[in-house]
Amino acid sequence: MPQANADIIRLDGAEKYFGAANDIIRLDGAEKYFGAVRALSGVDFHVGASECVGLVGHNGAGKSTLMHMVAGTLVPDSGKIVVRGATEENFSVPRAQQLGIRCVFQELSLCPNLSVAENTRINHPSLTGLGWRRKAADLIVAKLDEIFPDHGISAFDIAGDLSIGRRQMVEVARAFTLTQDPLELVILDEPTSSLDAHTAGQLLAFVRRFVAGGGSCILISHVLGEVLQNADRIVVMRDGKVVAADAAKSFDRDRLVTIMGGAERHQKTAAETAKTEAGPLRVRARPARQQDGKELVAHAGEIIGLAGLAGHGQTDLLLAIFTAAQRSRAGIEVTAPVALVAGDRQSDGIFPQWSISENIGIRSLARLRSGFLISPQREAELADFWQKKIGIRTPDMTNNIFSLSGGNQQKALFARALGSDAKIVLMDDPMRGVDIGTKLEVYDLVREEARRGRTFLWYTTETEELDNCDHVYVFKNGRIVANLRRDELTEEKIIQSSFGDAA
Repeated sequence: MPQANADIIRLDGAEKYFGAANDIIRLDGAEKYFGAVRALSGVDFHVGASECVGLVGHNGAGKSTLMHMVAGTLVPDSGKIVVRGATEENFSVPRAQQLGIRCVFQELSLCPNLSVAENTRINHPSLTGLGWRRKAADLIVAKLDEIFPDHGISAFDIAGDLSIGRRQMVEVARAFTLTQDPLELVILDEPTSSLDAHTAGQLLAFVRRFVAGGGSCILISHVLGEVLQNADRIVVMRDGKVVAADAAKSFDRDRLVTIMGGAERHQKTAAETAKTEAGPLRVRARPARQQDGKELVAHAGEIIGLAGLAGHGQTDLLLAIFTAAQRSRAGIEVTAPVALVAGDRQSDGIFPQWSISENIGIRSLARLRSGFLISPQREAELADFWQKKIGIRTPDMTNNIFSLSGGNQQKALFARALGSDAKIVLMDDPMRGVDIGTKLEVYDLVREEARRGRTFLWYTTETEELDNCDHVYVFKNGRIVANLRRDELTEEKIIQSSFGDAA
């Protein structure tokens, strides 16, 4: 019989039991400190067999720290970890692997100089002897085919040469591959953050099949609809504590946002915002593959969206525009200084050995100079201003950039761009792993800066973000295939254009 304090809920008419005896893993009273920062404060957390647990909260709430403990990469300062009813005294990554616990971290962990097959071998030490590369290749390709049909990835591609979206696909598929170790629980930390809507749908459909087949998942996502639609139970964290846990059906988006940290403010879309007449030309650009004369045109004060399936030329065009701002390039005209907010912050955004202040100030060196040197006072003033304006959560802006959560690192990249003299801001899917509250703040900030005359070129894999844009260019196979005005912008038209050649 179930224990009296166990949670029993009904899903689709079937009874599902999440009692302690049924737990894959349980953390009791988990605490973690990083210096003076208390990342976790006595957290109780569990995952049952054949259960998908959604974990939500703002950046810095403690979600990733908690998941590092579940995966064995962090040891709690106090509290205990119980796996299948047995207390684990020396829980570690190898032990977690033996017990069937895998993790796909938000900051991807593939070795960039190794092939996809070689990266797969890292997770499977049993693949040895002659022909191990072929065995690893067959293993990962079979899983990629199962999760992401038509993925276009070779097992012998070098990981560092893949786009961030394809690296994420490999990382996810690798976590679900199976050799001699069991597979009980997979932690998915922002697994769709670099995937377009179509590919994200493929992944989430596979997750549902995996759980229906007896597996368990922890799904961390700032796309609240993904959690509401795919989780059995939702746990909400705030300031290092669990503040709510209940069956997914008892939540809706508004309740989640409120529990995470305050009621959601009304989001003004671009359509509700009074627009002035477009200013002078800022960017005129034709993709390298474009043969029919279509081109991207952006004026001062405009927010231009770039849409379509991931990897179809949106990032390539942004980088070409960024290059053209420094030196002339055929087919591209840029008339003002440019700044880039990278979505792949680890590879293209942050300077890992520098402080938060230094990472923000690098695009504004001319303003920060005092004689031939950088003024520490001016650098600190710039960083402090943007810490308050954009809400970077840290006790000290001189801390290393890696002391921040992933979402707060992304805020620092926004501060770098918006604190500079750039009149054109290129945004390469910049909301990866950013919580809903921060997103709304950034949307407001972008529209405010656009009203002041700044131009934004915004590539995003989140369709709802395109509502902030004046018009949207849809890309397919490196070409612009549609230019949708704000009043004709729908998800159906974007998808239709992404798979066809005309809107």
